[in-house]
Amino acid sequence: MSLTAPLARTRRPRRPGQPRRAWRRAISPLALLAVWQLASTTGVLPREKLDSPLNVLDSLVGLWTDGRLLDAIQVSVTRVLVGFALGAVVGVGLAVVAGLSRLGEDVVDAPMQMLRTLPHFGLLPLFILWFGIDEAPKYALIALGVAFPLYVNTFAGIRGVDPKYLDAARAFGLTWTERLRHVVLPGALPSTLVGLRLSLGVAWLTLIVAEQINTTAGIGYLVSDAAGFGRTGEVVAGLLIYSVLGLLTDALVRILERKALAWRLG
Repeated sequence: MSLTAPLARTRRPRRPGQPRRAWRRAISPLALLAVWQLASTTGVLPREKLDSPLNVLDSLVGLWTDGRLLDAIQVSVTRVLVGFALGAVVGVGLAVVAGLSRLGEDVVDAPMQMLRTLPHFGLLPLFILWFGIDEAPKYALIALGVAFPLYVNTFAGIRGVDPKYLDAARAFGLTWTERLRHVVLPGALPSTLVGLRLSLGVAWLTLIVAEQINTTAGIGYLVSDAAGFGRTGEVVAGLLIYSVLGLLTDALVRILERKALAWRLG
């Protein structure tokens, strides 16, 4: 076997206890579902309070069959993507400005820290006054929630870059742009990816609130409409879709993290 085999082909050995641990982790959710179904079947948990898991599944199938669920998912995902893109540009851009210079920090960081402490859900009425009742306030609210985790983590990542690396880059004659590209941004990438995961979670949480107000489409509209008529199965189904979409986006970031940070495995 050649000693020059690429490092990228090496794989970490799987620990023997991993499959068993996966089953252990699945026991408690399955047990909760069984208790929930039993309580619903015996009448301990009234249907008007919370529908059974089987009825929730029936509601999901019905929503998918009549096409409402797919339409709602498309609308909600679009809102998250647009709001996230706006918030990411603002959060990362301001973090770069504040992280690369003391002047930038003095100008940017204090206002960002002040705004970060505001309950951004409470700003929704103000956003409605500013942007109307269409999609713009929803985008703005999601963008606001996304910007702060990305800003804080990216700023910390930039400031956490070892000055020795910057000194070495200067010694090799790298320009400011090259130092930013080859030293600062790669050094801040782990923290930025943490902020990315946090901000995606905030985006979905914010969307849940934004879609309850002045909306006629999306998962939140399905949830609020079902709640108004006491269809608890559809309410739980909508919340389940929110959680699944959040898990999927988090999984995508984790895959991106493994690809982008493969150099740390060595």
